[in-house]
Amino acid sequence: MEKPPPTPLAPPSTGLQAYTGNWGRAEVIHLLKRSMFGAAVADIQYFLDKGMQASVDELINPQAPLPAPPVKEYDTSGALTAPDTNIAAGQTWVNDPNNDGTIQSRRRASFKKWWMGCMVQQDRSVREKMTLFWHNHFATESNDVSNAQYLYKHHNLLRTHALGNFKELVKQVTIDPAMLVYLNGQLNSKTAPDENYGRELQELFCCGKGPDSLYTEADVKAAAKVLTGWQNNATQINSVFTLSRHDTTNKQFSAFYKNTVITGRNTATAGLDELNDLLNMIFAVDEVAKYICRRLYRWFVYYEIDASVEQNIITPLAAIFRNNNYEIKPVLKTLLSSQHFYDSLSMGCVIKSPLDLVVGLCREFNISFQPASDFVTNYGFYNYLVSSCTNMQQNPGDPPDVSGWKAYYQEPQFYQIWINSDTLPKRNQFTDTMIVNGYTFSGKKIQIDGLSYARSLKNPEDPNLLIDELVEILFQTELSSATKAQLKKDILLGGQAQDYYWSNAWNGFITNPNDTANTNIVRTRLRDLIKYLMNLAEYQLS
Repeated sequence: MEKPPPTPLAPPSTGLQAYTGNWGRAEVIHLLKRSMFGAAVADIQYFLDKGMQASVDELINPQAPLPAPPVKEYDTSGALTAPDTNIAAGQTWVNDPNNDGTIQSRRRASFKKWWMGCMVQQDRSVREKMTLFWHNHFATESNDVSNAQYLYKHHNLLRTHALGNFKELVKQVTIDPAMLVYLNGQLNSKTAPDENYGRELQELFCCGKGPDSLYTEADVKAAAKVLTGWQNNATQINSVFTLSRHDTTNKQFSAFYKNTVITGRNTATAGLDELNDLLNMIFAVDEVAKYICRRLYRWFVYYEIDASVEQNIITPLAAIFRNNNYEIKPVLKTLLSSQHFYDSLSMGCVIKSPLDLVVGLCREFNISFQPASDFVTNYGFYNYLVSSCTNMQQNPGDPPDVSGWKAYYQEPQFYQIWINSDTLPKRNQFTDTMIVNGYTFSGKKIQIDGLSYARSLKNPEDPNLLIDELVEILFQTELSSATKAQLKKDILLGGQAQDYYWSNAWNGFITNPNDTANTNIVRTRLRDLIKYLMNLAEYQLS
Protein backbone atom coordinates (compact mmCIF):
# COMPACT_ATOMS: atom_id res chain seq x y z
CA MET A 1 0.00 0.00 0.00
CA GLU A 2 1.40 3.38 -1.00
CA LYS A 3 2.31 5.72 1.86
CA PRO A 4 0.36 8.97 2.07
CA PRO A 5 2.45 12.08 1.44
CA PRO A 6 3.88 13.69 4.58
CA THR A 7 1.83 16.40 6.20
CA PRO A 8 3.24 19.78 5.10
CA LEU A 9 4.65 22.11 7.70
CA ALA A 10 2.50 25.09 8.58
CA PRO A 11 3.55 28.26 6.74
CA PRO A 12 4.88 31.17 8.82
CA SER A 13 2.25 33.34 10.47
CA THR A 14 4.02 36.64 9.76
CA GLY A 15 2.49 39.15 7.36
CA LEU A 16 3.33 41.65 4.63
CA GLN A 17 4.92 44.26 6.88
CA ALA A 18 8.31 45.34 5.52
CA TYR A 19 11.14 43.18 6.80
CA THR A 20 13.41 45.10 9.18
CA GLY A 21 15.54 42.28 10.54
CA ASN A 22 19.11 41.31 9.89
CA TRP A 23 20.31 41.66 6.29
CA GLY A 24 22.99 38.99 6.20
CA ARG A 25 24.20 36.35 3.79
CA ALA A 26 21.38 33.95 4.70
CA GLU A 27 18.73 36.51 3.74
CA VAL A 28 20.53 37.48 0.53
CA ILE A 29 20.99 33.86 -0.52
CA HIS A 30 17.32 33.15 0.17
CA LEU A 31 16.22 36.12 -1.94
CA LEU A 32 18.52 35.20 -4.82
CA LYS A 33 17.59 31.51 -4.89
CA ARG A 34 13.90 32.40 -5.10
CA SER A 35 14.08 35.40 -7.45
CA MET A 36 16.88 34.18 -9.73
CA PHE A 37 18.43 30.79 -10.45
CA GLY A 38 20.94 29.98 -7.74
CA ALA A 39 23.02 32.34 -5.64
CA ALA A 40 26.37 33.12 -7.26
CA VAL A 41 29.17 34.28 -4.95
CA ALA A 42 29.57 37.62 -6.75
CA ASP A 43 25.81 38.25 -6.60
CA ILE A 44 25.68 37.49 -2.88
CA GLN A 45 28.26 40.15 -2.09
CA TYR A 46 26.74 42.62 -4.55
CA PHE A 47 23.30 42.52 -2.95
CA LEU A 48 24.63 42.21 0.58
CA ASP A 49 26.20 45.65 0.17
CA LYS A 50 22.94 47.16 -1.10
CA GLY A 51 20.53 46.30 1.69
CA MET A 52 17.16 44.61 1.41
CA GLN A 53 14.96 47.29 -0.11
CA ALA A 54 17.50 48.43 -2.70
CA SER A 55 18.12 44.79 -3.62
CA VAL A 56 14.43 44.07 -4.21
CA ASP A 57 14.06 47.31 -6.17
CA GLU A 58 16.92 46.35 -8.47
CA LEU A 59 15.68 42.81 -8.93
CA ILE A 60 12.22 43.92 -10.07
CA ASN A 61 13.53 46.73 -12.30
CA PRO A 62 15.86 45.07 -14.82
CA GLN A 63 18.15 47.44 -16.67
CA ALA A 64 19.72 44.98 -19.09
CA PRO A 65 18.25 44.87 -22.60
CA LEU A 66 16.22 41.85 -23.65
CA PRO A 67 18.45 39.05 -24.94
CA ALA A 68 19.17 38.89 -28.65
CA PRO A 69 16.99 36.31 -30.45
CA PRO A 70 18.08 32.72 -31.18
CA VAL A 71 20.37 32.10 -34.11
CA LYS A 72 20.77 29.45 -36.78
CA GLU A 73 23.16 26.90 -35.31
CA TYR A 74 21.56 23.85 -36.91
CA ASP A 75 22.51 22.31 -40.24
CA THR A 76 20.33 22.17 -43.35
CA SER A 77 21.17 18.63 -44.39
CA GLY A 78 18.61 15.96 -45.19
CA ALA A 79 15.55 15.77 -47.43
CA LEU A 80 14.25 19.31 -47.13
CA THR A 81 11.49 20.87 -49.21
CA ALA A 82 12.42 24.41 -48.17
CA PRO A 83 15.96 24.63 -46.76
CA ASP A 84 16.57 28.02 -45.16
CA THR A 85 19.85 28.60 -46.96
CA ASN A 86 18.93 32.30 -47.14
CA ILE A 87 19.89 32.57 -43.47
CA ALA A 88 23.59 32.41 -42.68
CA ALA A 89 24.88 30.50 -39.67
CA GLY A 90 24.82 32.75 -36.64
CA GLN A 91 21.95 34.88 -37.97
CA THR A 92 18.50 34.80 -36.38
CA TRP A 93 15.72 32.78 -37.95
CA VAL A 94 12.84 34.28 -35.96
CA ASN A 95 11.58 36.57 -38.75
CA ASP A 96 11.88 34.01 -41.53
CA PRO A 97 8.66 32.15 -42.41
CA ASN A 98 9.35 28.56 -43.35
CA ASN A 99 6.96 25.62 -43.78
CA ASP A 100 9.52 22.83 -43.96
CA GLY A 101 8.74 20.38 -41.14
CA THR A 102 12.38 19.41 -40.56
CA ILE A 103 13.53 23.03 -40.45
CA GLN A 104 10.72 23.86 -38.02
CA SER A 105 11.77 20.94 -35.80
CA ARG A 106 15.38 22.16 -35.76
CA ARG A 107 14.24 25.69 -35.00
CA ARG A 108 12.09 24.51 -32.09
CA ALA A 109 15.16 22.79 -30.68
CA SER A 110 17.22 25.92 -31.34
CA PHE A 111 14.65 27.98 -29.43
CA LYS A 112 14.93 25.74 -26.38
CA LYS A 113 18.73 25.85 -26.39
CA TRP A 114 18.65 29.63 -26.69
CA TRP A 115 16.17 29.94 -23.83
CA MET A 116 18.38 27.79 -21.61
CA GLY A 117 21.24 30.17 -22.43
CA CYS A 118 19.09 33.15 -21.43
CA MET A 119 18.52 31.58 -18.01
CA VAL A 120 22.15 30.61 -17.49
CA GLN A 121 23.42 34.04 -18.60
CA GLN A 122 20.67 36.03 -16.89
CA ASP A 123 21.14 39.54 -15.56
CA ARG A 124 20.70 40.46 -11.90
CA SER A 125 16.93 40.58 -11.99
CA VAL A 126 13.81 38.51 -11.49
CA ARG A 127 12.94 38.72 -15.20
CA GLU A 128 14.01 35.20 -16.15
CA LYS A 129 12.20 33.64 -13.17
CA MET A 130 9.07 35.62 -14.08
CA THR A 131 9.33 34.63 -17.74
CA LEU A 132 9.31 31.00 -16.64
CA PHE A 133 6.42 31.75 -14.26
CA TRP A 134 4.32 33.10 -17.13
CA HIS A 135 5.32 30.19 -19.36
CA ASN A 136 3.94 27.86 -16.69
CA HIS A 137 0.84 30.05 -16.28
CA PHE A 138 0.08 30.51 -20.00
CA ALA A 139 1.36 27.05 -20.84
CA THR A 140 1.90 26.07 -24.46
CA GLU A 141 3.58 22.97 -25.93
CA SER A 142 6.11 23.50 -28.68
CA ASN A 143 5.21 20.45 -30.77
CA ASP A 144 1.54 21.41 -30.71
CA VAL A 145 2.29 24.98 -31.77
CA SER A 146 4.80 23.61 -34.29
CA ASN A 147 5.71 26.98 -35.83
CA ALA A 148 9.00 28.06 -34.24
CA GLN A 149 8.45 31.70 -35.20
CA TYR A 150 5.19 31.67 -33.24
CA LEU A 151 6.96 30.04 -30.30
CA TYR A 152 9.61 32.72 -30.16
CA LYS A 153 7.06 35.51 -30.60
CA HIS A 154 4.98 34.09 -27.74
CA HIS A 155 8.03 33.70 -25.51
CA ASN A 156 9.25 37.20 -26.27
CA LEU A 157 5.80 38.48 -25.34
CA LEU A 158 6.04 36.78 -21.94
CA ARG A 159 9.52 38.16 -21.30
CA THR A 160 8.64 41.67 -22.47
CA HIS A 161 5.56 41.83 -20.20
CA ALA A 162 6.98 39.69 -17.39
CA LEU A 163 7.05 42.60 -14.95
CA GLY A 164 4.41 44.75 -16.56
CA ASN A 165 0.62 44.85 -16.48
CA PHE A 166 -1.14 41.52 -16.08
CA LYS A 167 -4.34 42.63 -17.78
CA GLU A 168 -2.41 43.82 -20.83
CA LEU A 169 -0.47 40.56 -20.87
CA VAL A 170 -3.71 38.56 -20.88
CA LYS A 171 -4.98 40.66 -23.77
CA GLN A 172 -1.84 40.13 -25.82
CA VAL A 173 -1.70 36.40 -25.03
CA THR A 174 -5.33 36.03 -26.15
CA ILE A 175 -4.50 37.14 -29.71
CA ASP A 176 -0.97 35.73 -29.75
CA PRO A 177 -0.36 33.41 -32.75
CA ALA A 178 1.07 30.54 -30.65
CA MET A 179 -1.88 30.61 -28.25
CA LEU A 180 -4.34 30.85 -31.13
CA VAL A 181 -2.85 27.60 -32.45
CA TYR A 182 -2.47 25.84 -29.10
CA LEU A 183 -6.01 26.46 -27.80
CA ASN A 184 -7.78 26.47 -31.17
CA GLY A 185 -8.49 30.19 -31.25
CA GLN A 186 -7.70 30.33 -34.95
CA LEU A 187 -10.50 27.82 -35.55
CA ASN A 188 -13.05 29.76 -33.50
CA SER A 189 -15.72 31.17 -35.82
CA LYS A 190 -19.36 32.20 -35.64
CA THR A 191 -20.42 29.03 -37.45
CA ALA A 192 -18.33 26.75 -35.22
CA PRO A 193 -17.53 28.44 -31.88
CA ASP A 194 -14.60 26.75 -30.12
CA GLU A 195 -14.78 26.98 -26.33
CA ASN A 196 -11.21 25.90 -25.59
CA TYR A 197 -9.60 29.29 -25.00
CA GLY A 198 -12.75 30.86 -23.52
CA ARG A 199 -12.70 28.13 -20.87
CA GLU A 200 -8.99 28.33 -20.03
CA LEU A 201 -9.10 32.13 -19.97
CA GLN A 202 -11.38 31.84 -16.96
CA GLU A 203 -10.39 28.50 -15.43
CA LEU A 204 -6.60 28.71 -15.66
CA PHE A 205 -5.50 32.19 -16.69
CA CYS A 206 -7.70 34.59 -14.69
CA CYS A 207 -10.20 33.18 -12.17
CA GLY A 208 -8.94 29.75 -11.23
CA LYS A 209 -10.97 26.77 -10.05
CA GLY A 210 -11.45 27.72 -6.39
CA PRO A 211 -14.75 27.79 -4.50
CA ASP A 212 -15.21 31.50 -5.24
CA SER A 213 -14.73 31.13 -9.01
CA LEU A 214 -18.38 30.72 -9.92
CA TYR A 215 -18.37 31.34 -13.66
CA THR A 216 -20.68 29.00 -15.58
CA GLU A 217 -20.70 26.90 -18.73
CA ALA A 218 -22.84 29.62 -20.27
CA ASP A 219 -20.02 32.09 -19.52
CA VAL A 220 -17.56 29.82 -21.34
CA LYS A 221 -19.84 29.69 -24.39
CA ALA A 222 -20.38 33.46 -24.33
CA ALA A 223 -16.64 34.13 -24.06
CA ALA A 224 -16.03 31.83 -27.03
CA LYS A 225 -18.44 33.93 -29.11
CA VAL A 226 -16.68 37.14 -28.08
CA LEU A 227 -13.38 35.66 -29.29
CA THR A 228 -14.55 34.49 -32.72
CA GLY A 229 -12.83 35.80 -35.82
CA TRP A 230 -9.12 35.66 -34.95
CA GLN A 231 -6.77 33.85 -37.33
CA ASN A 232 -3.04 33.63 -38.01
CA ASN A 233 -1.02 34.89 -40.94
CA ALA A 234 2.01 32.62 -41.13
CA THR A 235 3.72 34.82 -43.69
CA GLN A 236 3.46 37.94 -41.55
CA ILE A 237 3.97 35.89 -38.33
CA ASN A 238 1.06 37.62 -36.62
CA SER A 239 -2.64 37.32 -35.92
CA VAL A 240 -5.43 39.07 -37.81
CA PHE A 241 -9.11 39.67 -37.14
CA THR A 242 -11.62 38.64 -39.84
CA LEU A 243 -14.99 40.27 -39.32
CA SER A 244 -16.87 37.78 -41.51
CA ARG A 245 -15.92 35.00 -39.05
CA HIS A 246 -17.02 36.98 -35.97
CA ASP A 247 -20.24 36.49 -34.02
CA THR A 248 -21.78 39.98 -34.00
CA THR A 249 -24.64 39.16 -31.61
CA ASN A 250 -24.84 40.37 -27.99
CA LYS A 251 -23.24 38.05 -25.42
CA GLN A 252 -24.98 37.47 -22.07
CA PHE A 253 -22.96 36.51 -18.98
CA SER A 254 -24.01 35.13 -15.60
CA ALA A 255 -24.53 36.66 -12.16
CA PHE A 256 -20.87 35.91 -11.39
CA TYR A 257 -20.13 38.70 -13.86
CA LYS A 258 -23.08 40.80 -12.68
CA ASN A 259 -25.20 39.67 -15.64
CA THR A 260 -23.05 41.74 -18.00
CA VAL A 261 -24.04 41.90 -21.65
CA ILE A 262 -21.22 42.49 -24.12
CA THR A 263 -22.60 44.32 -27.11
CA GLY A 264 -21.87 42.61 -30.41
CA ARG A 265 -20.05 44.76 -32.95
CA ASN A 266 -20.02 44.68 -36.71
CA THR A 267 -16.94 46.81 -37.41
CA ALA A 268 -13.32 46.22 -38.34
CA THR A 269 -12.32 46.77 -34.69
CA ALA A 270 -15.01 44.47 -33.28
CA GLY A 271 -12.48 41.84 -32.24
CA LEU A 272 -10.42 44.15 -30.03
CA ASP A 273 -13.44 46.13 -28.81
CA GLU A 274 -15.26 43.05 -27.57
CA LEU A 275 -12.05 41.55 -26.15
CA ASN A 276 -11.53 44.74 -24.12
CA ASP A 277 -15.10 44.48 -22.83
CA LEU A 278 -14.55 40.84 -21.92
CA LEU A 279 -11.37 41.58 -19.97
CA ASN A 280 -12.92 44.60 -18.23
CA MET A 281 -15.73 42.32 -17.09
CA ILE A 282 -13.43 39.51 -15.91
CA PHE A 283 -10.98 41.82 -14.14
CA ALA A 284 -13.80 43.47 -12.19
CA VAL A 285 -14.07 40.19 -10.24
CA ASP A 286 -12.03 40.20 -7.02
CA GLU A 287 -11.12 36.55 -7.41
CA VAL A 288 -8.79 37.34 -10.34
CA ALA A 289 -6.33 39.22 -8.14
CA LYS A 290 -6.50 36.58 -5.39
CA TYR A 291 -5.93 33.75 -7.84
CA ILE A 292 -2.83 35.32 -9.38
CA CYS A 293 -1.43 36.22 -5.96
CA ARG A 294 -1.84 32.61 -4.86
CA ARG A 295 0.07 31.51 -7.96
CA LEU A 296 2.86 33.97 -7.23
CA TYR A 297 2.97 32.88 -3.59
CA ARG A 298 3.36 29.23 -4.56
CA TRP A 299 6.08 30.18 -7.05
CA PHE A 300 8.17 32.36 -4.73
CA VAL A 301 7.37 31.29 -1.18
CA TYR A 302 5.63 27.98 -0.41
CA TYR A 303 2.89 25.73 -1.71
CA GLU A 304 0.72 25.47 1.39
CA ILE A 305 -1.83 28.29 1.66
CA ASP A 306 -3.78 27.92 4.90
CA ALA A 307 -6.41 30.25 6.34
CA SER A 308 -3.72 32.41 7.96
CA VAL A 309 -1.78 32.91 4.71
CA GLU A 310 -5.02 33.58 2.84
CA GLN A 311 -5.96 36.29 5.35
CA ASN A 312 -2.55 37.81 6.08
CA ILE A 313 -0.85 37.50 2.68
CA ILE A 314 -3.17 36.71 -0.23
CA THR A 315 -6.05 39.06 0.58
CA PRO A 316 -3.95 42.21 1.22
CA LEU A 317 -1.62 41.33 -1.68
CA ALA A 318 -4.63 41.04 -3.97
CA ALA A 319 -5.83 44.46 -2.81
CA ILE A 320 -2.44 45.91 -3.77
CA PHE A 321 -2.74 44.20 -7.15
CA ARG A 322 -6.20 45.65 -7.84
CA ASN A 323 -5.36 49.11 -6.48
CA ASN A 324 -2.39 49.27 -8.84
CA ASN A 325 -4.49 48.33 -11.89
CA TYR A 326 -2.97 44.85 -12.05
CA GLU A 327 0.66 45.97 -12.29
CA ILE A 328 2.97 43.12 -11.27
CA LYS A 329 5.83 45.07 -9.70
CA PRO A 330 3.98 46.43 -6.64
CA VAL A 331 2.90 42.89 -5.77
CA LEU A 332 6.40 41.44 -6.13
CA LYS A 333 7.98 44.32 -4.25
CA THR A 334 5.61 43.87 -1.31
CA LEU A 335 6.00 40.09 -1.21
CA LEU A 336 9.80 39.98 -1.62
CA SER A 337 10.24 42.75 0.99
CA SER A 338 7.93 41.24 3.60
CA GLN A 339 8.55 39.75 7.01
CA HIS A 340 6.75 36.67 5.77
CA PHE A 341 9.20 36.12 2.91
CA TYR A 342 12.26 36.33 5.21
CA ASP A 343 10.71 34.31 8.03
CA SER A 344 12.95 31.37 8.90
CA LEU A 345 10.06 29.02 8.06
CA SER A 346 10.03 30.37 4.49
CA MET A 347 13.68 29.38 3.95
CA GLY A 348 14.71 26.00 2.60
CA CYS A 349 11.10 24.79 2.26
CA VAL A 350 10.92 24.55 -1.54
CA ILE A 351 12.06 21.51 -3.51
CA LYS A 352 14.05 22.79 -6.47
CA SER A 353 12.50 22.35 -9.88
CA PRO A 354 14.78 20.68 -12.42
CA LEU A 355 15.45 24.09 -13.98
CA ASP A 356 16.33 25.54 -10.58
CA LEU A 357 18.70 22.63 -10.00
CA VAL A 358 20.39 22.69 -13.42
CA VAL A 359 20.55 26.43 -14.08
CA GLY A 360 21.25 27.17 -10.42
CA LEU A 361 24.26 24.80 -10.47
CA CYS A 362 25.69 26.47 -13.57
CA ARG A 363 25.34 29.92 -12.04
CA GLU A 364 26.38 29.12 -8.46
CA PHE A 365 29.56 27.38 -9.59
CA ASN A 366 30.23 29.98 -12.28
CA ILE A 367 30.43 27.37 -15.05
CA SER A 368 32.51 28.69 -17.94
CA PHE A 369 30.87 28.72 -21.36
CA GLN A 370 32.42 29.75 -24.68
CA PRO A 371 32.45 33.33 -26.03
CA ALA A 372 29.21 34.32 -27.75
CA SER A 373 30.93 34.04 -31.13
CA ASP A 374 31.19 30.26 -30.62
CA PHE A 375 27.42 29.87 -30.66
CA VAL A 376 27.55 26.32 -32.05
CA THR A 377 29.41 25.01 -29.01
CA ASN A 378 27.33 26.97 -26.54
CA TYR A 379 24.08 25.75 -28.09
CA GLY A 380 25.49 22.22 -27.81
CA PHE A 381 26.09 22.81 -24.09
CA TYR A 382 22.63 24.33 -23.64
CA ASN A 383 21.09 21.35 -25.41
CA TYR A 384 22.66 19.06 -22.81
CA LEU A 385 21.15 21.17 -20.04
CA VAL A 386 17.73 21.11 -21.72
CA SER A 387 17.95 17.32 -22.04
CA SER A 388 18.97 17.01 -18.39
CA CYS A 389 15.92 19.01 -17.25
CA THR A 390 13.68 17.01 -19.57
CA ASN A 391 14.97 13.75 -18.07
CA MET A 392 14.05 15.15 -14.64
CA GLN A 393 10.50 15.84 -15.93
CA GLN A 394 10.66 19.56 -16.66
CA ASN A 395 11.04 20.16 -20.38
CA PRO A 396 11.28 23.94 -20.95
CA GLY A 397 8.89 24.88 -23.72
CA ASP A 398 6.84 21.74 -23.20
CA PRO A 399 4.86 21.56 -19.95
CA PRO A 400 2.71 18.41 -19.84
CA ASP A 401 -0.50 20.29 -20.71
CA VAL A 402 -2.31 23.64 -20.60
CA SER A 403 -2.32 23.56 -16.78
CA GLY A 404 1.48 23.75 -16.63
CA TRP A 405 3.71 21.61 -14.41
CA LYS A 406 1.82 19.71 -11.72
CA ALA A 407 4.28 20.76 -9.00
CA TYR A 408 2.64 24.20 -8.95
CA TYR A 409 -0.99 23.14 -8.60
CA GLN A 410 -1.43 19.43 -7.85
CA GLU A 411 -2.65 18.96 -4.29
CA PRO A 412 -1.50 17.70 -1.89
CA GLN A 413 2.01 16.91 -3.22
CA PHE A 414 2.91 20.12 -5.06
CA TYR A 415 6.77 20.40 -5.18
CA GLN A 416 7.15 16.84 -3.89
CA ILE A 417 6.16 15.69 -7.39
CA TRP A 418 9.63 16.70 -8.61
CA ILE A 419 11.29 13.95 -6.55
CA ASN A 420 10.62 10.28 -7.21
CA SER A 421 12.49 7.02 -7.76
CA ASP A 422 13.16 7.98 -11.37
CA THR A 423 14.10 11.64 -11.06
CA LEU A 424 16.26 11.63 -7.91
CA PRO A 425 18.94 9.32 -9.38
CA LYS A 426 18.94 11.49 -12.51
CA ARG A 427 19.43 14.61 -10.41
CA ASN A 428 22.39 12.98 -8.66
CA GLN A 429 23.76 11.72 -11.96
CA PHE A 430 23.68 15.24 -13.38
CA THR A 431 25.47 16.82 -10.41
CA ASP A 432 28.00 13.95 -10.36
CA THR A 433 28.72 14.46 -14.05
CA MET A 434 29.19 18.20 -13.66
CA ILE A 435 31.74 17.84 -10.84
CA VAL A 436 33.55 14.64 -11.92
CA ASN A 437 33.93 14.59 -15.71
CA GLY A 438 31.87 17.50 -17.04
CA TYR A 439 30.10 17.46 -20.39
CA THR A 440 32.11 17.66 -23.61
CA PHE A 441 30.82 18.99 -26.93
CA SER A 442 32.92 19.68 -29.99
CA GLY A 443 36.12 19.16 -28.03
CA LYS A 444 35.19 21.71 -25.33
CA LYS A 445 33.85 21.13 -21.86
CA ILE A 446 31.57 22.57 -19.19
CA GLN A 447 32.47 21.42 -15.70
CA ILE A 448 32.55 22.62 -12.11
CA ASP A 449 36.05 23.90 -11.42
CA GLY A 450 36.38 23.21 -7.70
CA LEU A 451 39.72 25.00 -7.44
CA SER A 452 38.45 28.17 -9.04
CA TYR A 453 35.25 28.08 -7.02
CA ALA A 454 37.08 27.62 -3.72
CA ARG A 455 39.33 30.57 -4.54
CA SER A 456 36.22 32.77 -4.81
CA LEU A 457 35.26 31.98 -1.22
CA LYS A 458 36.35 33.93 1.83
CA ASN A 459 38.57 31.48 3.75
CA PRO A 460 39.28 28.39 1.64
CA GLU A 461 42.46 27.64 3.59
CA ASP A 462 40.48 26.96 6.78
CA PRO A 463 38.65 23.62 6.40
CA ASN A 464 35.99 24.58 8.94
CA LEU A 465 35.19 27.92 7.35
CA LEU A 466 35.34 26.42 3.87
CA ILE A 467 32.72 23.81 4.74
CA ASP A 468 30.63 26.41 6.56
CA GLU A 469 30.54 28.68 3.51
CA LEU A 470 29.82 25.86 1.07
CA VAL A 471 26.92 24.71 3.23
CA GLU A 472 25.66 28.29 3.59
CA ILE A 473 25.58 28.85 -0.18
CA LEU A 474 24.52 25.42 -1.42
CA PHE A 475 21.94 24.65 1.28
CA GLN A 476 19.15 26.62 2.88
CA THR A 477 19.20 24.34 5.90
CA GLU A 478 22.05 23.83 8.35
CA LEU A 479 24.13 20.67 8.69
CA SER A 480 24.96 19.40 12.16
CA SER A 481 28.38 20.07 13.63
CA ALA A 482 29.00 16.33 13.76
CA THR A 483 28.28 15.96 10.04
CA LYS A 484 30.58 18.86 9.18
CA ALA A 485 33.34 17.44 11.36
CA GLN A 486 33.02 14.06 9.66
CA LEU A 487 33.14 15.64 6.20
CA LYS A 488 36.23 17.59 7.16
CA LYS A 489 38.05 14.57 8.51
CA ASP A 490 37.07 12.06 5.84
CA ILE A 491 37.43 14.31 2.81
CA LEU A 492 39.44 17.50 3.34
CA LEU A 493 41.90 16.05 5.86
CA GLY A 494 42.21 12.71 4.09
CA GLY A 495 41.42 10.84 7.31
CA GLN A 496 43.86 12.84 9.45
CA ALA A 497 42.91 14.72 12.63
CA GLN A 498 44.63 18.10 12.31
CA ASP A 499 43.32 21.02 10.25
CA TYR A 500 46.76 21.82 8.91
CA TYR A 501 46.61 18.79 6.64
CA TRP A 502 44.18 20.78 4.53
CA SER A 503 45.56 24.26 5.21
CA ASN A 504 49.07 23.27 4.17
CA ALA A 505 47.83 21.60 0.99
CA TRP A 506 45.71 24.63 0.07
CA ASN A 507 48.42 27.18 0.80
CA GLY A 508 50.87 25.04 -1.16
CA PHE A 509 48.54 25.12 -4.12
CA ILE A 510 48.23 28.92 -3.92
CA THR A 511 52.00 29.33 -3.62
CA ASN A 512 52.94 26.78 -6.25
CA PRO A 513 50.04 25.63 -8.45
CA ASN A 514 52.56 23.88 -10.72
CA ASP A 515 53.22 21.29 -8.03
CA THR A 516 51.15 18.68 -9.80
CA ALA A 517 50.97 16.16 -6.97
CA ASN A 518 49.76 18.68 -4.38
CA THR A 519 47.38 20.42 -6.78
CA ASN A 520 45.81 17.07 -7.64
CA ILE A 521 45.29 16.34 -3.95
CA VAL A 522 43.53 19.67 -3.45
CA ARG A 523 41.47 19.28 -6.61
CA THR A 524 40.40 15.73 -5.74
CA ARG A 525 39.39 16.60 -2.19
CA LEU A 526 37.35 19.61 -3.31
CA ARG A 527 35.71 17.47 -5.99
CA ASP A 528 34.78 14.80 -3.47
CA LEU A 529 33.47 17.33 -0.96
CA ILE A 530 31.30 19.19 -3.48
CA LYS A 531 30.06 15.91 -4.98
CA TYR A 532 29.08 14.63 -1.53
CA LEU A 533 27.28 17.84 -0.62
CA MET A 534 25.30 17.86 -3.87
CA ASN A 535 24.19 14.28 -3.22
CA LEU A 536 22.67 15.18 0.15
CA ALA A 537 18.91 15.65 0.36
CA GLU A 538 19.45 19.23 1.55
CA TYR A 539 20.85 20.19 -1.85
CA GLN A 540 17.42 19.55 -3.38
CA LEU A 541 15.91 22.35 -1.28
CA SER A 542 15.85 26.06 -1.92
